[in-house]
Amino acid sequence: MIRILIADDEPMIRAGVRAVLATDPGITVVAEAADGHEAVRLAQSHRPDVAVLDIRMPGTDGIEAAAEIRRTVPATGVVMLTTFGEDAYILRALGEGATGFLIKSGEPEELVAGVRAVADGAAYLSPKVAARVVAHLAADGASARAARCATARARVDALTRRERDVLGLLGSGLSNGQIARRLHLAEGTVKAHVSSILARLGVDNRAAAAVVAYEAGAATGDEAGDGTGDGAGDGAGAASGEER
Repeated sequence: MIRILIADDEPMIRAGVRAVLATDPGITVVAEAADGHEAVRLAQSHRPDVAVLDIRMPGTDGIEAAAEIRRTVPATGVVMLTTFGEDAYILRALGEGATGFLIKSGEPEELVAGVRAVADGAAYLSPKVAARVVAHLAADGASARAARCATARARVDALTRRERDVLGLLGSGLSNGQIARRLHLAEGTVKAHVSSILARLGVDNRAAAAVVAYEAGAATGDEAGDGTGDGAGDGAGAASGEER
């Protein structure tokens, strides 16, 4: 059972999110908050698997709450709810450890898919949010974009070959379990690779690593944006050496 905290200052939005999540028998809402401060308190008390936070709330907003939740309850994943025109907020939230981003006007199944993906350790950006992030990055201009991509490629090139394989699938939104099945590795081995990748790339979370993968052209792309994956191959084994 995936345990969820919902935070939004609008009661009708909270009710709507709860109703959508209730359609999945494997998800239960354990707490609701009307602002970021209350969200942090309830996250520390209930320790949910995922906190679904509105970006803009009075007092302590969703981004500040996300940072505090990730600092004090690191096992809780964070999904941000946003609206169009909040690109700068999305980028700030990414920097504070949020790993899921959903548009409030999106399809209900996206909410369930996003919560499940983040609970499973994956990053999830709804297609509309991903498009806005990509557009924002592209707006920097050709020279800035080229420099950023070159830097990303250099960082990725410094990884081992197996780490690059893992990063490519991580960048496409796959969870540790899905990556393990795809690469025929033990899930614990994949988790160790992900930890090493984050440290070597100098990023704090999977979503930020996915952005580096995108800029470096390292994301596999065959399943980007859907947060699922076919999980081809059921074998699990230890990694057999690391190669550059």
